[in-house]
Amino acid sequence: KIHAPWEVLTTYAEVLNIKMPIKENDIPCAVETPFNWVAWPFRLPEIVMHPEPDYFTAPFSKERQELYLIDDENTFFSPSVRNRIVFYILTRCPYGTEEGKKKFGIKRLINNGTYSAAYPLHDVSNIANDPKCENERYTLYREWARFPRFFKEQPLDLIRKYYGERIGIYFAWLGFYTEMLFFAAVVGSICFLYGAFTMNENMSSREICEPSIGGEIIMCPLCDIKCDYWRLNSTCETSEYSHLFDNVATLFFAIFMGIWVTLFLEFWKRRQARLEYEWDLVDFEEEQQQLQLRPEYEAKCTQKRKNPVTQLEPYLPLTSQALRFCISGTTVLFWISLIIASMIAVIVYRLAVYAAFASIMENTQTLQPIRGLLTPQLATSVTASFLNFVIIMILNFLYERIAIWITDMEIPRTHFEYENRLTMKMFLFQFVNYYSSCFYVAFFKGKFVGYPGSYTYMFDRWRNEECDPAGCLIELTTQLTIIMAGKQIWGNIQEAFVPWIWNWWGRRKARNNPENLYGRWEQDHDLQNFGALGLFYEYLEMVIQFGFITLFVASFPLAPLLALMNNILEIRVDSWKLTTQFRRPVAAKAHSIGIWQEILNGMAILSVVTNAFIVAFTSDMIPRLVYYYAYSTESDSPMSGYINDSLSVFRISDFLEKNRPEENPGNFSTCRYRDYRYPPDHEKQYTHTMQFWHILAAKMAFIIIMEHVVFVVKFFVAWMIPDVPAEVKAKIKREKYLTQKILHEYELYKLKQKLCEGRTDLLSVS
Repeated sequence: KIHAPWEVLTTYAEVLNIKMPIKENDIPCAVETPFNWVAWPFRLPEIVMHPEPDYFTAPFSKERQELYLIDDENTFFSPSVRNRIVFYILTRCPYGTEEGKKKFGIKRLINNGTYSAAYPLHDVSNIANDPKCENERYTLYREWARFPRFFKEQPLDLIRKYYGERIGIYFAWLGFYTEMLFFAAVVGSICFLYGAFTMNENMSSREICEPSIGGEIIMCPLCDIKCDYWRLNSTCETSEYSHLFDNVATLFFAIFMGIWVTLFLEFWKRRQARLEYEWDLVDFEEEQQQLQLRPEYEAKCTQKRKNPVTQLEPYLPLTSQALRFCISGTTVLFWISLIIASMIAVIVYRLAVYAAFASIMENTQTLQPIRGLLTPQLATSVTASFLNFVIIMILNFLYERIAIWITDMEIPRTHFEYENRLTMKMFLFQFVNYYSSCFYVAFFKGKFVGYPGSYTYMFDRWRNEECDPAGCLIELTTQLTIIMAGKQIWGNIQEAFVPWIWNWWGRRKARNNPENLYGRWEQDHDLQNFGALGLFYEYLEMVIQFGFITLFVASFPLAPLLALMNNILEIRVDSWKLTTQFRRPVAAKAHSIGIWQEILNGMAILSVVTNAFIVAFTSDMIPRLVYYYAYSTESDSPMSGYINDSLSVFRISDFLEKNRPEENPGNFSTCRYRDYRYPPDHEKQYTHTMQFWHILAAKMAFIIIMEHVVFVVKFFVAWMIPDVPAEVKAKIKREKYLTQKILHEYELYKLKQKLCEGRTDLLSVS
């Protein structure tokens, strides 16, 4: 129930250096092109997209009020500016002392229970009851927050006006990211369709499925003692489906995504530069935020020292800082170690249950019809992926609270420092949490198996997993799909249904209250609190998704399509919950997406490396190319014989007792395994052949060439595209020139006025 009068608003507008309009923008708008009609179905009405004219602005000065375009004092400051000013005052308002320490700030009063909440009010109390009430909140609900409007552009200027620049820049970034995903999704879908249309032409899967080839190849058991020998054609369906993702188009798509990431980041910088100009954020520096101390910091730090900028200010002693950082670092390392331990537990689960799945599927008649599709490898991979997803969600839930606690304990000096520290802690944890299992499948599974008679064991007990004869890429695809899709589904359920259920439950107690006794502030109080970290979680969710579609995209070309569909829903869910389910957040300024930009740049560079390694070591592309150009003996069908060439021979009598299967009903004398080793009768038996070293050299050469080519193209594209568009630079210069001219003319006018008044006084005296 706080109101800020004109005097207070003008005083703090000057303190906060808020820019206000001094003249309507006279720079002509962009000329309509003949192709603009194509975008017409996606556009919103002009009054919604641009609720007010564009102005030249200058930092507000209380002494020069007549310089600004003040038509109405009640509407001169936008709602977001007003609530930002009020909150700034409330967070720094002193209310007493305790043991020599000053007590101040609404946050502290809320924490100690004096007040239950502090928030700006929404425009109207209940959108559903006021459909004819034209206001900014209802306009946002009607044009932006409803899913039937999913194909429309976002009213970013109205979002900024109602919620402030910080929330506006998030939705601008999310919308731009979704637009760019469309192109990646189209190319990824084409690559997937190429794999589907060429499935029957894949010589490797044809040989595996051929009864005279794959049906005659006896494979070595996939686990010790309990597992039986098996025929290669039992993995026929799996090998066919693996071609959907493991084909020539995979290489093209990996290179394309490396360039797409660069284009996305560079074009976003240009889009961000336009928004900075349009939203008067050009001269807004993060230093302004860095100079504003957190009230919690001021309250907890009693010692003072001299600051050359802000003079005397509180500070935290170096010994206290060091101790707090040690505790914080140790806690983060402990939780990352916990993730690694949980991943090892999942790996042990995979190794332990594989033999059980193999035995069940071999001996259970009811599973015989689906044995070709649901192999022991796939069954283990799917169940382990679901188990891993559940562990990820549990660890996330626990760590979020720990990360906030240890960041609070560090007592960061400013809000800027607080967010950056929390961001790095949460991102580092979630990076390891979400991606560790994918890194295991992509780069470790099937790479350190050994060979029959000399297998490698984890903890000297569990035999390391082997890849499917068609490769490990299909398992990486399965892992990625389950974790990525599961996270998106769970995230949308949390964001949409949880706030709605809590609000429904909270409204039950108010149903019997008359409308006149249930005021707007009470109705808004019953909504959910967006909180200071509300946007942080939104960014974190999208950045983790960005990692899935870039770091491992070579294994799953449909990942951008899944992300696109999720983001179309995400925009409307986020807008709906902000408009209808949450209290109105306090407006805040931001001229960029902050530290998330650096995180995205780092992931873009890492994605080139991971995709190069996936194509080289996880897919079968390089071994196939080496065979095609160096080892093929049939000119008419160069890939004929590849499967036989990629499988080595092992003499069953050479099995150790701990490895030897209990039964050999077919009286087989040899079995095959996936590797390039000499046969048992060779003088170098069971050692790697020259072909193995040729393939390894080709893989390393491919990684070096692909990385260098993609990096050169990335840096060339980044160099070619300027961060700030030329017309924006021109507009910024024009605005600065006109602003200086207007201020100069104003000062000149005031000086002349004073001189005239002085002459009049002299004449009257004489």
